[in-house]
Amino acid sequence: MQPQPILPPITLGSRDLARLEQLLDSPALRRLPAAQSLGAELERAKVLPAEQVPGDVVTMNASVTCVDEVSGERHHFTLVYPQDADVTTGRVSVLAPVGSALLGLSVGQVIDWQAPGGRALRLRVTEVAAAPESASVLHR
Repeated sequence: MQPQPILPPITLGSRDLARLEQLLDSPALRRLPAAQSLGAELERAKVLPAEQVPGDVVTMNASVTCVDEVSGERHHFTLVYPQDADVTTGRVSVLAPVGSALLGLSVGQVIDWQAPGGRALRLRVTEVAAAPESASVLHR
């Protein structure tokens, strides 16, 4: 039996948490493995008032840059709700495995993740831009 990976701490804003919990309450999603994985992430998150979420935290609708420490590849995308997802424009659903894995991480944190096809990735968050839950965006 393989040891469980150690998960990095994550932070969520209260607005994101409320919206995501509402999403997961949908009968159509409730039993999906992706929704259950996201639910487990929400349960372990440190929740802050929306205005106290640091600007370097991956929130909903944030643009994220990360680097795969295995291959050196850089990835850029925006974390969105399922109805807004469009892989061709870099809009990744929070229900996608990489979306739920990156939610709540901050710049510098790393997550190990299996890409489709089983390829192992070690993604380090290098930049978070336009994070709506962060205090810097809420007070503009």
